[in-house]
Amino acid sequence: MAFLPEKPMASVLVAAQCAVRAGDLEANLATHKVFMQHAAESGARLLVFPELSLTGYEPTLARDLAQTPESALFDPLRRLAREAGMTTVVGVPLRVPGRDKPQIAACILQADGALAFYTKQYLHGGEERFFSPGQGGELLPVGDQLVALSVCADFSHADHPARAAAGGARVYATSVLIGEGGYEHDSALLLGHAQRHGMAVLMANHGGPTGGWAAAGRSAFWDEQGHCVAQVGGAGNRLLIVAGQPRDWCGREVVLG
Repeated sequence: MAFLPEKPMASVLVAAQCAVRAGDLEANLATHKVFMQHAAESGARLLVFPELSLTGYEPTLARDLAQTPESALFDPLRRLAREAGMTTVVGVPLRVPGRDKPQIAACILQADGALAFYTKQYLHGGEERFFSPGQGGELLPVGDQLVALSVCADFSHADHPARAAAGGARVYATSVLIGEGGYEHDSALLLGHAQRHGMAVLMANHGGPTGGWAAAGRSAFWDEQGHCVAQVGGAGNRLLIVAGQPRDWCGREVVLG
């Protein structure tokens, strides 16, 4: 008797497009909790916040705001992620031993309560004044798929998504700060990565001004053929919720207050 292969399990992937306050850890932490609660109610297995979401993109404040891996700042978010069974990626400047400048990190709050970090490998011009380049990180198992992380400028280097795809990633999730002036160029790059490597791409952008930049918002998801499955309507506090499995995705937007 022949058995048909099991159909891949559906995944719920969410981009948290949030407007944050410059350097206000307490207020931004509260915002993250609200987004996490809404995402958990949607059944999210993966929730991705923008670049440096906990502090805002504030290079001149980064040294003072930088956290260590042991920081208690992560504890309430870790609890929420574990209770929801939802891998959550938040942005923070990370203090690293032996480096005089922090790294731009994506802190990974894993569904089992564990903590890991992805650090931005490629810096934008000028960021080297305030940050040290990072080392990247491991692929994340989310359900039955492997997810590769990137932070903003990482995806502008073709070798970054290529390595992710070669390692077996099925989803490429990027935390960004993109303004209106760069949106068309950057979204075209992400679409191209999806087409070239057969990976779905999830992009979480800021929803308001930060670090002197007016973020475009418009967080989006492209499927493995590069089709834009879903995109939020503009800036502001919004969740982009995408559900499905490879080559069979649908998405919707939830506007938060």
